[in-house]
Amino acid sequence: MIHYIDTHCHLDGEEFAQDRDEVIQRAQEVGCAKIFLPAIDVKTCQTVLDVCTSYPGYCYPMLGLHPEEVKGDWREQLATIKDAITPKVIAIGEVGLDYYWSREFEQEQLEAFEEQVRWAVELQLPLMIHCRKAQNEMVAILKKYANDLPGGVFHCFTGNEQEARQLLEFDRFVLGVGGVSTFKKSHLPEVLPACVPLDRLVLETDAPYMAPVPMRGQRNESSYIRHVITRLAEAYGVSEDTICQQTTANVERIFPRIR
Repeated sequence: MIHYIDTHCHLDGEEFAQDRDEVIQRAQEVGCAKIFLPAIDVKTCQTVLDVCTSYPGYCYPMLGLHPEEVKGDWREQLATIKDAITPKVIAIGEVGLDYYWSREFEQEQLEAFEEQVRWAVELQLPLMIHCRKAQNEMVAILKKYANDLPGGVFHCFTGNEQEARQLLEFDRFVLGVGGVSTFKKSHLPEVLPACVPLDRLVLETDAPYMAPVPMRGQRNESSYIRHVITRLAEAYGVSEDTICQQTTANVERIFPRIR
C-alpha cells in the first residue's frame, strides 16, 4: 500500500466536528501516515492543539496568524500565539500575505508576516506560507532572512513556471500541491514536471477546501490525496509509489520535529 503525508489539513474545523474519527480512519486505510494541522488565529491554535492531543503521533500542530485574520488586534494575537508554541509544534503557520479580496490591511499583513518569519529564524521552525496576489511582496520579505530560515512550504502552489522558479530559489523550501492539480483547467500537470524536481514537492489537501476531481465540490479530506498522487504520477511519468516515497522524504527533511 502507498504511504503519504497530508501537510495541510484544517481537521480541527467545524466541518469535521461530527465525523473526525471516521475521516482519520478513512485516511489511514488508504495510506495517509500523518496529517499536519495549521492554525489561522488564536482560537484555532487551541482547536488545533486539542485535535493533535487527541491523535498523538498522527496529527501534528502548526501555529500562526493567517493573513486574512490580521485585523485590529493582530499584535495581541501574535503575542498569544507565540506563547503557545511548545516543542510539540512542528511549524509556524499558516502565515503569509493575501491581497486577493482586499488590501485594507496591507501594511498590517506585511508586519505580521515578517514578525512570524522572524519567529521561524529564532525558533528554527519551518514556515507554512499562504500567498495570494502577493508573491513579490512575500519574496521581498523572505529574501531578508533567506540565509537563516530553516525552510518551509509554499502552500497551495497554483502558479506558472516563472513563479515556481522564483520560489525554488529559496532552496530549503518546497511547493505544496493538492487538489487544484487535478482540475481540468489547471496548468500544474505541465508546469510542475517542466521546472519542479520531485524533491521539491509535498502533498496537501487544504481540507475541507479544494477537493480534487472526482470529488470536486465536496468536503475535502486527507483520503482524497490519492487522486492527486495519481495525477502527479501521470504528469511526471513515474509510479505512484515514487511520488509517495519522494514527497514523504521531503516532508521529513523540512519538518525535523516529526521524526
